[in-house]
Amino acid sequence: MQTPIIRIENPDQPEIRAMLAEGDAYYATLYPAESNHLVDVSTLQTPETSFYVARVDGALRGIGAILRQQGYGEIKRMYVDPKARGLKLGSRLLAALEGDARAVGITCLRLETGVKQPEAIALYRKAGYREIAPFGAYRLDPHSLFMEKNLDA
Repeated sequence: MQTPIIRIENPDQPEIRAMLAEGDAYYATLYPAESNHLVDVSTLQTPETSFYVARVDGALRGIGAILRQQGYGEIKRMYVDPKARGLKLGSRLLAALEGDARAVGITCLRLETGVKQPEAIALYRKAGYREIAPFGAYRLDPHSLFMEKNLDA
């Protein structure tokens, strides 16, 4: 296996759309529709968004994005192919997103994840994210966990 390559790509590619749909289907098994706060490809293509992919031997294995908001960056659409779990792609993608944020002067990253995703929660906690109250347009939701990390620390 080659070292994973993580880089910015256009999300409007058939294989990326398929991975987004795979993630959507997975989240739909865990949460009611109103608790899935997913963004579409058009949002992932805006100038305010950096969309990263992780490839191993050329094959798409993970995705993640940062949406630059007023005063912070929001992590969206983090997903790793179940067949590639254990390769630390989530940690590598998260590091790439944090590096992107730092490079453009973002000092705070926030995210919303689901309470039924212990692996994701553990990834974020290990990386230094802490629980916060809902932010932006989010409202309190028993299925959601909101987290942030100060990149200056």
